[in-house]
Amino acid sequence: MESSQTTVLASSNAIVNGKLTPATIIISPSTGKIINVYTELLPENSFPAGTVCKDYSPKVLMPGLVDAHVHLNEPGWRTEWEGFETGTRAAAFGGVTTVVDMPLNAIPPTTTVENLNLKVNAARGQCWVDVGFYGGVIPGNDGDLKDLVREGVRGFKCFLIDSGVEEFPAVSTEDIAKAMTALKDEDTLLMFHAEKLPPISLSVGDAVLHGDAPLAPAGPLESYSTFLASRPPAFETYALAEIVNSAPVAPNLPLHIVHLSAVQCLPMLKEAQEKGVKITAETCFHYLALAAEDIKDGDTRHKCCPPIREKANSDGLWDALKDGLITTVVSDHSPCTPNLKLVGGGDFFQAWGGISTVGLGLSVLWTEGKKRGVDLVQISKWTSEETARQVGLLGRKGKIAVGYDADICIFDPETSFKVTTSEMHFKNKITPYEDKVLDGIVCETWLRGKQIYSKDVGFDEAAGPLGALLLEKRQQENETVAITTTLSDSSEDLKTSSLNAAGTVLEVLPN
Repeated sequence: MESSQTTVLASSNAIVNGKLTPATIIISPSTGKIINVYTELLPENSFPAGTVCKDYSPKVLMPGLVDAHVHLNEPGWRTEWEGFETGTRAAAFGGVTTVVDMPLNAIPPTTTVENLNLKVNAARGQCWVDVGFYGGVIPGNDGDLKDLVREGVRGFKCFLIDSGVEEFPAVSTEDIAKAMTALKDEDTLLMFHAEKLPPISLSVGDAVLHGDAPLAPAGPLESYSTFLASRPPAFETYALAEIVNSAPVAPNLPLHIVHLSAVQCLPMLKEAQEKGVKITAETCFHYLALAAEDIKDGDTRHKCCPPIREKANSDGLWDALKDGLITTVVSDHSPCTPNLKLVGGGDFFQAWGGISTVGLGLSVLWTEGKKRGVDLVQISKWTSEETARQVGLLGRKGKIAVGYDADICIFDPETSFKVTTSEMHFKNKITPYEDKVLDGIVCETWLRGKQIYSKDVGFDEAAGPLGALLLEKRQQENETVAITTTLSDSSEDLKTSSLNAAGTVLEVLPN
């Protein structure tokens, strides 16, 4: 596609302004932004010669997904687990146009500006989609946090329990207070891996990740039920209580619970919000689609922390999403090499914890959601609009609206596919979704007005990775005027009109 050609994408089904509607989307060739949206299908002869017009009816035009929780692990030796090139390629396959990279498991972790710069340099030229970065909070780095905000991190993550990697230790109550004090006047987000070993517990606690013999749990180590019992909901409720109790240190600082899995947390979360605590929560595709009852002994592909719980728990998470108590759904893509995952039947207490999902999430969510009366508009809100809001990108990402990047996912909800290694574009082909049949296929992915992936022809290898690194300040939705126009509502003398936005003039011709 020539850069001088204006592009028009259209379909009888598009997600615009929170509803499914016919739409015609006009994209600037110079900026890759949306310069107008008409909530009707305009015929190709409405546009000047040379305009690239694509009508995808009846497929659904959706905002590109914003996956706000991904571990890409580069730089350092864990790049063999995942890297920017493979991780973002997998994202593009699944209609994800923006990912935000977690501060671990790269070496070094993103806990200082120097370490952030190493990560940014490693990412340059490798990313198939746009990439943002989180900073990390560890004991003793509270003096680095403001500088990381200035350099463009989109938020911070800390652990209240052993992270599993020695270079990213857990924080204490005192560390949390120091971080909150440092960030209390900053435009950022403080996120928590909200598990903590209660003061009195029969569980193995932190040792789950290491299988320390003196604390070995009761029951077979290859049994999923043994592992699940070792990581009870009390870990999450105890951690959440501590976070809420710490909130008054910085009452204006937004707080966020990553990968919430236990429904026992939901009443606590609701009560905190009703009391004015600025706290939100996300859950993950695997907590919504997988159930403990279905996990076979030794199938360590399912190991993650917090763990996948029972089906009744999953039902409660779906209800919380529908009610708006949980606001976002993310992948928490956290891969490793096959030897660490112990594929083929293994010890849940020795296997690395993490689920590989990036690029499969939209189909996973649609497969499960439609059984529960959930539509694509709701799914888009949880995976695009609200995730963009979470990381300060709403106004640029997460919607099909004027002024936004033309990040578009073309999705066919009526077809299905079986997950084989050919659908796993992440580096290590290990996922609990292998051999499962998922409904809905991403047909094309567009990033800032350019097609980067097509089901029919694959990735645009000639153009190569076009992803940008998102290091600008956080922004809010009201910084961009997102207007949807219906051409048929305009007066006849506007039927021929010039649309001048983002540096491009396009004349809509009379029919």
